[in-house]
Amino acid sequence: MSAPSSSRRTGGQRPEPRVFKGTIVGVHGDDVIVELGPRMQGVISPLEFPTAPAVGEVHEFFLKGAEEGLWLLSLKNKADLSAGLDVEVGALVKAKVTGQNTGGLECKVGAISAFLPASQVDTRRVEDLAQFIGQTLTCVVSETDSAKKRVVLSRRAALEREQVVERTDKLGSLHSGQKLKGKVTRVESFGAFVDIGGGLEGLVHVSNMAWRRVEKAGELLSPGQEIEVQILEIKEGGKRIGLGMKQLQEDPWDTLEQRFPVEGVFKGRVVRLMEFGAFVELEPGIEGLLHVSQLGTTQRVRHAKDVVKVDESVEVRVLSIDKAQRRISLSRLDSRGARLGSEDAADAGAINELLNQGAHRPAVGTNLGKLFQNALKGKN
Repeated sequence: MSAPSSSRRTGGQRPEPRVFKGTIVGVHGDDVIVELGPRMQGVISPLEFPTAPAVGEVHEFFLKGAEEGLWLLSLKNKADLSAGLDVEVGALVKAKVTGQNTGGLECKVGAISAFLPASQVDTRRVEDLAQFIGQTLTCVVSETDSAKKRVVLSRRAALEREQVVERTDKLGSLHSGQKLKGKVTRVESFGAFVDIGGGLEGLVHVSNMAWRRVEKAGELLSPGQEIEVQILEIKEGGKRIGLGMKQLQEDPWDTLEQRFPVEGVFKGRVVRLMEFGAFVELEPGIEGLLHVSQLGTTQRVRHAKDVVKVDESVEVRVLSIDKAQRRISLSRLDSRGARLGSEDAADAGAINELLNQGAHRPAVGTNLGKLFQNALKGKN
């Protein structure tokens, strides 16, 4: 089901009730089927017509709402009470606000007195009802009292009908991967709700806010903040819309091997401790696992907390990178098994340098055998 995208707006005021020409394409018992446009059909009661409706007739209709894929319609001349026609529950009317009382607003619908309860003035609570005096409001007739020649109105119902139309229009224009601008309406620990217009709201989960780990949404977002998002998924007819922020940023894993090549040695910060190892942040959004077997050489490490602590700066070597699984294996040991930064690691480095030079005798002032002995201590 879709709806025409055009609407009439003037001076920043709400649009008038939307009127569309439609052709009767079928009459089935209590339902008259109306074709309003391509892939857009509505239904209306035959009692709304002054004479029996016939296939092929063209009329003007108001959109009252939607149900089971069909628009609920009202004949335009039944909803226009300015001509003094009888009111009916559910009809759209123009009401001139003439005064205020303790319960709401006094109105006139043509020559008929009407009452608009305070709770029905808007979709949100209104503190100052006097601001509406003198205005003409579009309302829905909610009750009638023929004896008192008085009707009860609901502007809230009329606004909700308009929101249904706007929401349907907006939803029909959305698709996965689309970029939008929105405003944060509410922030929870697990994510932030974002108004993307047309009465639609989506959720940016903390896992989709940034490539780095975000513990709470409030770290990055606050109510009223305007952000750019990408639609990730649309479920349940728009009731659940998943949004993302990090998807609009460059994925740091795309160029990871250029910045952190295998066998390279880098400084990192311990961010989490587990029994099996420590997670080390190499840069925002990039973490690697330093397994307990790669933490030291002096004795068997049973728990990472026995060797390192959170926020500690450590020097690590990249063992392997699995981009598909987004996993990095790290070691605190050099390629010969000595802890990075230790004397043994320095001796091992000297040995490598000598071997790379193809030296067959110890360098001046250096005992190569002793270097080998020192470098291999950690392995014995």
